Amino acid sequence: MARQIVHHRFLSTFLHRRTISIVAVDSDGLQNPTTSALIPSSSQPHTSNLTTRTPLVKQFETWLEKLKPGFTTYDVEEALRSQSDPDLAFDIFRWTGQQRNYKHNSTTYLTMIQIAVSGKRYQHAETLVEEILAGACSGSVPLYNSVIKFCCGRKFLFNRAFDVYKKMLNCEDTKPNLETYKLLLDSLLRRFHNVNVCFVYLRGVKSLSKQMKASGVIPDTFALNMIIKAHAKCREIDQAIRVFNEMALYGNEPNLYTYCYLIHGLCEKGRVDDGLGFYKEMRAKELVPKGSTFMILICSLAMEQRLKDSIGVVFDMLNGSMSPDLLTYKTVLEGLCREGMVDDAFNILEEFRKKDSFMNEKTYKSLLNGLHYLNS
Repeated sequence: MARQIVHHRFLSTFLHRRTISIVAVDSDGLQNPTTSALIPSSSQPHTSNLTTRTPLVKQFETWLEKLKPGFTTYDVEEALRSQSDPDLAFDIFRWTGQQRNYKHNSTTYLTMIQIAVSGKRYQHAETLVEEILAGACSGSVPLYNSVIKFCCGRKFLFNRAFDVYKKMLNCEDTKPNLETYKLLLDSLLRRFHNVNVCFVYLRGVKSLSKQMKASGVIPDTFALNMIIKAHAKCREIDQAIRVFNEMALYGNEPNLYTYCYLIHGLCEKGRVDDGLGFYKEMRAKELVPKGSTFMILICSLAMEQRLKDSIGVVFDMLNGSMSPDLLTYKTVLEGLCREGMVDDAFNILEEFRKKDSFMNEKTYKSLLNGLHYLNS
């Protein structure tokens, strides 16, 4: 009897929340199109039987009938995943949570958050996050990681992600795992907009790195790359190299991104020789840098009057079917002119043109005119 009363009350609330199509009938028994509207069923008089039960309401009632007394969290999870409408799933989640002798656990909360986020019902998801932090259910690592992922994707919930992380640290059964740390590191790195801001968030990266090691979590290449990138962006290049040297201790192999982050950091720091050394090391492993890495190394070498090395890297880039931009070409050619190697600059330009299938006539003429101007 008590279950029927709760069912009736919840259904009334459900119908209030969802509009029902009705057609008003005038005194002549004809449909009045001007009064046809979407009106909550509870606003209609009991004497009228004109309320149309929408398929969504019928689906809601059908699932409530399927959830017999004594249903389990497994039954609720199945009911939630069977819904194509995230709002209907949320209504079922709320209704089941009000039943006597039943309480949602981490599995049903995880399922509901996943449905809410995939259905772009972010307000529902935010409500669930607050309930989880308040202790509405026993936590689990997958649930907390899912909450952290959602919070990291919402700018104004950034701090909430770290509240969940602290909650994980304080519970023996839900200690952060590698996925937790990668989610938080990635969230911090996405805020590295300029050098001044980088230093603010670098403290967070260092703290996470230290706690990860202290807890015995073994980082993978992706996690270490993020730490290297954070140090390199803040010009703490020696720390970045130290992390690079630790990769072998964890059984990780540096990849393309590892070397690109180091080369960028070293060139920006003015340590071009070290940057070239890492470039040669990655090429020996048959790793091809990104175009931006090629260009920063080319320009850095040219500005250090290491023109032979700079030209060698340009040809290496062209052999990899990548083309330097106009500024990179100008930096190399003007470097040759400053060293009194004007004829060489003209010859090198022609070689660049033959090798670079992407160089258009406008770029070529701009470079050629620049050389004539410097030679005049």
